[in-house]
Amino acid sequence: MCKGLAVLPATCLKSAKDMKHRIGFLLQKPDLNPDQRAVHGKEKSTSVKRISQAEVNKWKDSLETLLNNDVGLTAFATFLKSEFSQENIEFWMACQEYKKITSQEKLASKARKIYDQYVAAESPNEVNLDSVTREETRKNLENPGPSCFEEAQRKIFLLMEKDSYKRFLKSKLFLDLVQQPTSNMPCGMEKRGRRNTSEFGQTLPQCA
Repeated sequence: MCKGLAVLPATCLKSAKDMKHRIGFLLQKPDLNPDQRAVHGKEKSTSVKRISQAEVNKWKDSLETLLNNDVGLTAFATFLKSEFSQENIEFWMACQEYKKITSQEKLASKARKIYDQYVAAESPNEVNLDSVTREETRKNLENPGPSCFEEAQRKIFLLMEKDSYKRFLKSKLFLDLVQQPTSNMPCGMEKRGRRNTSEFGQTLPQCA
């Protein structure tokens, strides 16, 4: 019987040579910005889930399909972290959460935080936007609404779709998942907290 895996070393992705290590690293919580939360909020649930080989194969349909799957989102975020470009998925996730806010006061506050963190020139986690989109987004802050970051988010999505997503589908990490028999896929998942950060889908295998 196996219970939750211990925290894996940071070099796991580079050094792992078997599927067990790769799955363990994949399901480890990425070190994302504290403001980020999972798009669907399902990480707050402790219910056991299963991921099948068929579901993993669906990730090849489109980037949208990949990001709409909790495990797929975690896998892609981990991959981007290994490429030192996690700011793209962090920004995309922040925009997804931003669009759910209904309070105008909170919209204004959150919009400023996202802009200062990802959009402003030389910001801590600056994403790759053209000057026109960057300026358009800045002007949107004058009267922030749910669509404040719509164009900027679209540009970053397209950037990931044309670049990182294609490399992810060719990565050893993804190919191992696709080729792994269903019986050896992660048999269950549970939330595990991370000190001083918000919850973002850290899941660990729970096997009978």
